[in-house]
Amino acid sequence: MSVQAPPAPTVLAETPSRWERANKATLAMLGVTLVLFAGFGLTADNFLTFDNMANLATQVAITLIVAVAMTFVITTGQIDLSVGSTLAFVAVGTAEMLKAGWDSSVVIIAAVLAGLFWGAVNGWLSAYQKIPPFIVTLATMSVIRGLAQLWTEGFSVPIDRRLYVARIGEAEFLGFSALAWIALVTVVLGGVLLAKTRFGSYVNGIGSQEESVRRAGVNTDRIKMITLMLAGAAAGIAGLLTAARLGSGSANSGQAFELTVIAAVVLGGTHLFGGRGTMVGSIIGAVITGVIANGLTLLGVSPFLTPIVTGLVLIAAIWINLRGRSIADLAAHLMGRS
Repeated sequence: MSVQAPPAPTVLAETPSRWERANKATLAMLGVTLVLFAGFGLTADNFLTFDNMANLATQVAITLIVAVAMTFVITTGQIDLSVGSTLAFVAVGTAEMLKAGWDSSVVIIAAVLAGLFWGAVNGWLSAYQKIPPFIVTLATMSVIRGLAQLWTEGFSVPIDRRLYVARIGEAEFLGFSALAWIALVTVVLGGVLLAKTRFGSYVNGIGSQEESVRRAGVNTDRIKMITLMLAGAAAGIAGLLTAARLGSGSANSGQAFELTVIAAVVLGGTHLFGGRGTMVGSIIGAVITGVIANGLTLLGVSPFLTPIVTGLVLIAAIWINLRGRSIADLAAHLMGRS
């Protein structure tokens, strides 16, 4: 008579804790944000006033709109260096079209389509022609701004403040500018698209395991092209809003803007090499870049120091981005021993 061995005990996989699932780099940057607010709040008398917070929201808005789209681009493992030039091109185009007597509604549509066009150019060359997006967007960055400068011959094009587009730059609701509210809507839409849709899942999957996603039947080239088109469209909206806010279109708008946007996205915890995107982190990153500039201005620090500080913060952020988990594990270990 054979003796049957008892069945092996079932081992249930332990569900990761909320701390283990959290984006450690984003949490670290949230801490940095709180420190910056506390520091500037103590050293600059009017930093924490409502008027300055409303002004900060306006300053951050344009960066945040493009950072939302750049989050998708970087999450797929790509990069777009042309968004600043696209912003300038659309700002110039907006002013020129209004000067020529175009209706504001047509100008708004044309501005978005212009940005979308340049995003499609970047996407087609990088995704379908297999040219690295860094090279493609570095080239189009020069081409697009060169066209804007050729168009205006280096002069700013004024916008009649009575026009509807111009009034967008001055409009307010509940004490905050229309730009801030547009940025908020963009963040909500971007967050839902990244976290709650199949497209967002594909974006995260392509950044981490592109070949696996492709073998599952997903057209990865099309997804990558769409993300660059989103960045172009967002830059187009940013160019329109920049022209509306300044009351003119200039080919010199958005100088180094792409670096600010990329800094915001990476600061917030989106992995620089793709596969891990966070919309909340991009908000935090954009706020950090804005707070640094705003706080230093209120303290009377030379404006030439702002890009130096921002660059140093970006280097520190990339270091934390790449080593965030090991730093967090070390912190948890130290807290456990105390």
